[in-house]
Amino acid sequence: MTMKRESQTSKPGPERSSRREFLRRTGTLAAASALAGVAVPSVHAAEDNTIRLALIGCGGRGCGAIGDAFWAADGPVKGPVKLHVMADVIDKRLEASHKTLTKEFGDRIDVPKDRQFVGFDAYRKAIDCLKPGDVAMLTGYAGFRPGQLEYAVEKGINVFMEKSFATDPPAARRVIKAGEAAEKKNLKIAAGLMCRHSVNRHALIKRIRDGELGEILLVRAYRMEPVGPVGPKPADESELLWQFRNFIRFLWVAGGLYAEMDIHQIDEICWIKGENPVSAHGVGGRTATNTDPSQNLDSFAAEWTFADGTKATDVVRYIPGCFNEFVTFIHGSKCAAQFSGAIHAGTSQIYKDQRIAKDNIAWKAPNETCTSWQAEWAVLLDSIRNDKPQNEAKRAAESNLVDMMGRAAIHSGKVITWDEAMASNFQFCPDIDKMNYDTKPPIEPDANGRYPVPVPGAWSEI
Repeated sequence: MTMKRESQTSKPGPERSSRREFLRRTGTLAAASALAGVAVPSVHAAEDNTIRLALIGCGGRGCGAIGDAFWAADGPVKGPVKLHVMADVIDKRLEASHKTLTKEFGDRIDVPKDRQFVGFDAYRKAIDCLKPGDVAMLTGYAGFRPGQLEYAVEKGINVFMEKSFATDPPAARRVIKAGEAAEKKNLKIAAGLMCRHSVNRHALIKRIRDGELGEILLVRAYRMEPVGPVGPKPADESELLWQFRNFIRFLWVAGGLYAEMDIHQIDEICWIKGENPVSAHGVGGRTATNTDPSQNLDSFAAEWTFADGTKATDVVRYIPGCFNEFVTFIHGSKCAAQFSGAIHAGTSQIYKDQRIAKDNIAWKAPNETCTSWQAEWAVLLDSIRNDKPQNEAKRAAESNLVDMMGRAAIHSGKVITWDEAMASNFQFCPDIDKMNYDTKPPIEPDANGRYPVPVPGAWSEI
């Protein structure tokens, strides 16, 4: 079983072949000194202070996050952490993940059969097994994230939730509201926009805020890498579970490939600007030879406008055999900078002027000594053990909404405003919380096995 955190695609791109590669990542304990501000508890009393994890969604992302949690518990935030319960809607995936995790981590995987739950209500049973101070790991499909978050908060349980967090505006608002309820209960909520915990990006953000780049005029993000089409559905598999297993291919399950993957670049844009944009527009399409039957386009280009008139762009292409780029650049009135690099690397540097070139670097951050995925878990465990405030729900949901603005603008061919997105009542699957194995998915293939694809000028999702 391959454990990867970002996506599951038919043909691996550069990210799928290296990022979040489970055994490599969990086998390296990087220097904890990279996590400035993380306090290590000096005393561990005799009582059981184990933080117990519930893995809800047992795919590669969730299993990779287990390794990150154990890394943090072994290094910068020492204290016992165990996987206590697992839940999924697909039994074979849970079984395979349990086997692989047990082989890697031994008795840290304390999940007997009676704490392995399968079904649409499995997340409730898993969360019910936890106690205050434990963590519900919401690492399954974004379409179900809001309901699962609401239940965890209702039960008084801390949350780690992977990106993305919602598929449509009403769901994003549910995440914000659940975050507000968590705030009142002093619950900790970590969101899987791990780059926010990158040491190098924080160093560059400080330099930006100190004026080294001058006024920020333009942010340019790129994610251009090959991603293959969805394959044929096995004859003996239900349509519903097929769409689940290919979640990035379907808008109602996870928001689609663009929204699922590029939320990282879009969150970086919002972080750099320190605000959300007021509008978005964009273009996208498919090559003439595209045979992918899913709902995804293969090219996207979005432009956001901020209140001061400055722009941010995100250019995406998932076509093999083309120029690849995975980077975010910033242009200020004084000079330019690189915010991040390939596969979310903390490649942060400032150039002497606007020319992006190796021979034009004025300042460069050193190599980070741990990954951003590890760092986000160190922050969460430290927040729990030392009762520090941490609630990333609102920020994460707002970045997700900016993501939806760009997606809707590309799909519809219209200019989409922040106010329109925030007020929208559009839903891909209104009854998703009531779904069971007998539910028909909200979309089904046509006679040729193809699913509805957005058509600019006719499509609406805001």
